Amino acid sequence: MRAIGVRGLCLMLVVSMFMAGCARRPAAGGKVAGGPAATIKTKDGAEMVLIPAGEFLMGSADRQGHNDERPQHKVYISAFYIDKYEVTNALYKRFLNETGNPQPPFWNDPKYNAPDQPVTGVTFYDAQAYVRWAGKRLPSEAEWEKAARGGLTGKRYAWGNETPDAGGTYRANYDPGARAGSDVDGYAYPAPVGSYPPNGYGLFEMPGNVWEWCGDRYGHDYYGVSGESDPRGPEAGATHVLRGGSWFGGADYLRVSARYHLSATTSYDNVGFRCAQDVP
Repeated sequence: MRAIGVRGLCLMLVVSMFMAGCARRPAAGGKVAGGPAATIKTKDGAEMVLIPAGEFLMGSADRQGHNDERPQHKVYISAFYIDKYEVTNALYKRFLNETGNPQPPFWNDPKYNAPDQPVTGVTFYDAQAYVRWAGKRLPSEAEWEKAARGGLTGKRYAWGNETPDAGGTYRANYDPGARAGSDVDGYAYPAPVGSYPPNGYGLFEMPGNVWEWCGDRYGHDYYGVSGESDPRGPEAGATHVLRGGSWFGGADYLRVSARYHLSATTSYDNVGFRCAQDVP
């Protein structure tokens, strides 16, 4: 009886461990039982990636970066989804066909209009119209930076502290010489999405390629008064935040903490966007 009891206990332990493993195993679509899916597909056809909730250090430390990136401060961000890639011309075309919105100014320019290139020339209002149509929204500036860091802490770039061209390998689409048309990184203009390695969250071209609109208004000194949980920027401001740098800019703006801002009506050939979405 004692031998049978030992074998029985061992069998129960094995079964318990197997069941626990099954409970944690992701289901189809990367979903963990009882939790949100790791990736989702949305109305516009884009793939979105889950960014987990948590704290991170936003901005730059003292004597680093630019004045508007300080003070560095701790921010808590609730879980959210963000597009795996920048919104492409192919996706934007679906939006245009369904809504009748006007084409952006570079729509017929062969340097910018390949289906797998990011759409460019979109104003903040254009981006807002798209995200409303898609049932999504623009990421907040804090969400964008958390996503861009890819889970890394205290690093200068999305891939770490190495320069964008360390070892002769270019890690983003930018202009090392700040000259229009420079293609030493592989592309003279916007690269097809997915051309460069992803960050730790599996997101492509967070640094470089095109500037990306965020939902926040810009405040030069906002970091000194920012909230600690899911900040959304100042209530008022003449311009809106962009993040990420572009094919037409230097390496300094590839830093994950680098900020930029433009009028909501600005339409440039190095400005695009990606979408975010709340976790249901």
